[in-house]
Amino acid sequence: MEKIEIRNKRATFDYEILDTLTAGIVLTGTEIKSLRAGKANLTDSFCLVEKGEVFVKNMHISEYEKGGHYNHEPKRDRKLLLNRKEINKWHTKLKEKGLTMVPLKLFINPKGLAKLDIGLARGKKTYDKRESLKEKDAKRQIERVKKEY
Repeated sequence: MEKIEIRNKRATFDYEILDTLTAGIVLTGTEIKSLRAGKANLTDSFCLVEKGEVFVKNMHISEYEKGGHYNHEPKRDRKLLLNRKEINKWHTKLKEKGLTMVPLKLFINPKGLAKLDIGLARGKKTYDKRESLKEKDAKRQIERVKKEY
């Protein structure tokens, strides 16, 4: 079985990740089949706490080709499975100005269950983004020099 891991590269660029948490995710049959085929996108997605439950919004899981009329809606809201204590802890942190919950990585664990890594994040300023680009470029050049020798 090949390892399925879909990352949100945009999140680490746009946000400073303060804390992470792994949550289960409620999916329908065609969604998990599409996910196992690697057809998901986390780019513009975010998480919200509504009525004591956490939902991931705007996460795109493509329709399953062989789904027929049983197919799912690609951008529907999906419930995340977390303990009450974890939800309450993060909900109080989210009330702080400038913090948000962002999906970081969607994967299938060894038991075959879909999991989503979410991060408590603070938005980066433009100059911070430029700084992280410079660091990434410097690391790339160092690796290139190491390979030459």
